[in-house]
Amino acid sequence: MSVWDRPEPPTRPAPLDRERIVAAAVALADEGGLDAVSLRKVAARLDVGPMRLYGYISTKEELFDLMVDEVYAEILPEEQPGDWREVLRIRAHRTRQAALRHEWLADLLGGRPTLGPNALAVTEATLAALDGLSDLDTVMRAVETVGAYLTGAIRREIANLRAERDTGMSKREWQRASGPHVRKMLATGRFPALSKAVYDGTEVDAEVSFATGLDWVLDAVAAKLTQPPT
Repeated sequence: MSVWDRPEPPTRPAPLDRERIVAAAVALADEGGLDAVSLRKVAARLDVGPMRLYGYISTKEELFDLMVDEVYAEILPEEQPGDWREVLRIRAHRTRQAALRHEWLADLLGGRPTLGPNALAVTEATLAALDGLSDLDTVMRAVETVGAYLTGAIRREIANLRAERDTGMSKREWQRASGPHVRKMLATGRFPALSKAVYDGTEVDAEVSFATGLDWVLDAVAAKLTQPPT
């Protein structure tokens, strides 16, 4: 029986439930990443014995599923816009914002779908926005395409934030430190396209990059949705 269907045990002798367990796990992950989360550490945070938790959660993987679903509650908007592009755009930006608040989420995106009630509600809202715009297979590929962009873009941004913390250097400081090597390599003439990008390209921040890429993906999805079925 899955964690979503398994009933919770009685709360005696000390009050305990999955909501408190998940809240403690999310707090630990926010502080130290997924490596900071274990049933033993969660039990310590709640001041209960580790064995108490096994009545509610069987494995750490189940705990991760519950944590992800808890964050999905932050992603689902209270009101659903009427336009499908706006639905997908809002979902994308709210997912990114949730990942910036809970960086560990980036490590759990992109695998098997989460089956908790909040995640299912987000999926339902996404599919409902696209319902009837094309055949079902095209709609499913559209959802997968937007999801793949979200996962990749969010993971890249979180990886850069972690690199800043790990190295103690901001992106600008890292660029200055790497500058001599990059200039030497570009001066060889072996990388003309890269040289043009480095010297002539316009650099934008992470938020603008995310929004621009998302608009391009949505443009491509719109083109597919308007194509007649073959």
